[in-house]
Amino acid sequence: MEFTKPAPGGPCWVELSTSDVQAAQAFYAALFGWRSETDPRPEAGGCTMARIGEDAVAAFSPLYRPEQQPAWTVSFATEDADASADTVRSAGGTVLMEPMDVFDLGRFVVATDPAGAVFSLWQARAFSGAERFDDPGTLGWAELRTPDPKGALAFYPSVLGWKVNASEHFTHWGVDGTDFGGMKEQDDKERAETPPHWLPYFTVADAEVAVAIALTAGGTPLSPPRQIPGGPRVAMLRDPQGAGFGIRTP
Repeated sequence: MEFTKPAPGGPCWVELSTSDVQAAQAFYAALFGWRSETDPRPEAGGCTMARIGEDAVAAFSPLYRPEQQPAWTVSFATEDADASADTVRSAGGTVLMEPMDVFDLGRFVVATDPAGAVFSLWQARAFSGAERFDDPGTLGWAELRTPDPKGALAFYPSVLGWKVNASEHFTHWGVDGTDFGGMKEQDDKERAETPPHWLPYFTVADAEVAVAIALTAGGTPLSPPRQIPGGPRVAMLRDPQGAGFGIRTP
């Protein structure tokens, strides 16, 4: 990912909904060096900003419902949240949360694609999204895990204007000439264990070192570090509350 700031249609933010915000803060501080700032306003609902230095890179929030599973949500930039919600519906997706203002920061929508993968759309006002990409401890890639690649190839370009760069083994998503993510088809085993979802990958300087830190801090390995031919070194983990994410060394 070569963004220096959010681009229309591209990923602009990641937020963790978790059962224990304080424990998540401690885990990701140990792993990525994040420092946290919780919004004290009651109407903010405990939303906490994660920063590297002064730059905002992610957020934490409590679960909206007790039965909800801890998970990361990837947000994509839109110039009109209301129009995008209509486009999601017309393309076969579902709007889970109607367009809503967040103070003067922006307006957002929570939706699913036709297979059920959750994502959000962010219309920036005072806050455009992440202030760093692909530096250590920041979002470096976003991967769709889905049982329906054909449906995804029809849905996302129509909703967000993405370009598709496909090879024999990989499908990459791109905007403005930059690939920011990809897609992997879920096999039967993964499909039985995990619903369709977007998986954020955070950039690290050394994948092996990052995995060791994560395990010491209470994380669980999902896949060990491996080299993608011609690409980054990657691994997948769960945090102590159960949210899955990836790490990558470019």
